[in-house]
Amino acid sequence: MIEKARRHFTQARHLHESDPADWEKLQDVEMHLGRSTDARKIGDWKSALREADAAIAAGADSSQLLRALRSEALLRLHKLEEADSTLTSLLKLDKSLLSWTAAKLSGMLVESYVHIVRAQVDMALGRFDAAVAAAENARLIDPGNAEVGMILNNVRLVARARAQGNELFKAAKFSDASIAYGEGLKYDPSNPVLHCNRAACWWKLDRWEKAVDDCNEALRIQPTYTKALLRRAMSYSKLERWADCVRDYEVLRKELPADTEVAEALFHAQVALKTTRGEDVSNMKFGGEVEMVTSVEQLYAATRSPGVSVVYFMSSVNQQCIQITPAVDSLCSECPSMNFLKVNVEDSPTVAKAENVRIVPTFKIYKDGARVKEMICPTLHVLRYSVRHYAVSSS
Repeated sequence: MIEKARRHFTQARHLHESDPADWEKLQDVEMHLGRSTDARKIGDWKSALREADAAIAAGADSSQLLRALRSEALLRLHKLEEADSTLTSLLKLDKSLLSWTAAKLSGMLVESYVHIVRAQVDMALGRFDAAVAAAENARLIDPGNAEVGMILNNVRLVARARAQGNELFKAAKFSDASIAYGEGLKYDPSNPVLHCNRAACWWKLDRWEKAVDDCNEALRIQPTYTKALLRRAMSYSKLERWADCVRDYEVLRKELPADTEVAEALFHAQVALKTTRGEDVSNMKFGGEVEMVTSVEQLYAATRSPGVSVVYFMSSVNQQCIQITPAVDSLCSECPSMNFLKVNVEDSPTVAKAENVRIVPTFKIYKDGARVKEMICPTLHVLRYSVRHYAVSSS
């Protein structure tokens, strides 16, 4: 695409037809492309990404080479999802804008290079069969290129190691499976899937510290890797590292709000953490409902106990209360370590008067007997944020 543009402008200059602004734009693109490829050669991936983005912004947004350079840089910077979406965006471009040329990048044909980047991104995301297919396509396009041949060989070896590891794991040969995954990591040390799979082996072998180490590495490479986060949380639980365990499960709870197993695991971790701190956990319950309060004594007994309590003053005929009540029930399930209470101001006016509540819905949050927040007619966003904030602080 860039070469075609240069030929076009060169011919136009001879005919005195070229637009100086367009010619300057082409020169900017070529300058940034050169800087990006130079940065790639020395492994300066931040600069490679910055310059590729600059070239694309300068007008080369349909350049397959620049898209591939951008994707490879993102891959090396452990931004796997963005690397994947950058390559996918190539498929969405008007095919008439794409032109596979004989241009090369460090001796590799551009079309082959795109497939090589695709293979490496697929492998990092656990799509091993697709990775092998992409690398084989690159070899067909550029059969004489040594780098293509080396990468194809590595991709095949990693895919084979992963397949062997999976078979051994299914056969409950966890030690052998860990060795197989380790063989794959020799050829692709930054593969988060292999690290996560090996962590599963360590967990089965009761080697939870090593499981944590592999999960840490997987999450360093792919911070959004939910499976690795779950395995690390499970390992922390076995190690009784409750603060770390709660932290991971809280993240998982946000990512998987409908997962009851995660919710229950978080609850038990929170109970264990509070127990180790010597805190009272007698009022903690999992999967409980919002408790209806009908007397001042009942309210004070609940809010003055250790932990966090959320008191919801409501009316069964108030439209805003009708709309927000399902969210309160949902928060009760999402935050099992908190005590949720409900006061119907029509049925229990004495309680409302004692708490000086005149407008509904009103929410009051108590922590260890002290009121820490009051919200009158909050938006759903504010309510959720506040409750979750104190749910985390109570851990």
